[in-house]
Amino acid sequence: MTDRPLTLVEVEALARGAHEGQTDKAGRPYAEHLAAVAEGVRVRGGTPEQQAAAWLHDAIEDGALSRAWLDAAALPQPVKDMVLAVTKRPGEPVEQYAARILATPGALLVKEADLAHNADPVRLRVLDDPTRERLTAKYAYVRSLLGLTAP
Repeated sequence: MTDRPLTLVEVEALARGAHEGQTDKAGRPYAEHLAAVAEGVRVRGGTPEQQAAAWLHDAIEDGALSRAWLDAAALPQPVKDMVLAVTKRPGEPVEQYAARILATPGALLVKEADLAHNADPVRLRVLDDPTRERLTAKYAYVRSLLGLTAP
């Protein structure tokens, strides 16, 4: 085993493999969401570390990878910190979640790209009306807590 950090290509492959077989609320392969968030981070000027965090942003929350895996992973500490910052915790108030994101260097850009993709009207229009309305309101509230304007 080497002590070198995982490359961005390796992180992408790992994230795709970890989420293999998972789909989003619209029934699309989950890796499409991860790729869109990573690309959203890149086009917003994000660093390779932020892009790596984008690939892994839902891995712990969704149970695709464990917290123990993240702790032991050959990743720079800022990547681990960003992943943990954007990982929702069971029963956690959304205001506390937003505060953690704001307090973690680099995490806001990852969450901004995540929210932008989640709130994409093309993705939302395939959902039933109540789900679409609930998610639209939820994403708007989180954006407001984070000081982000509408996508």
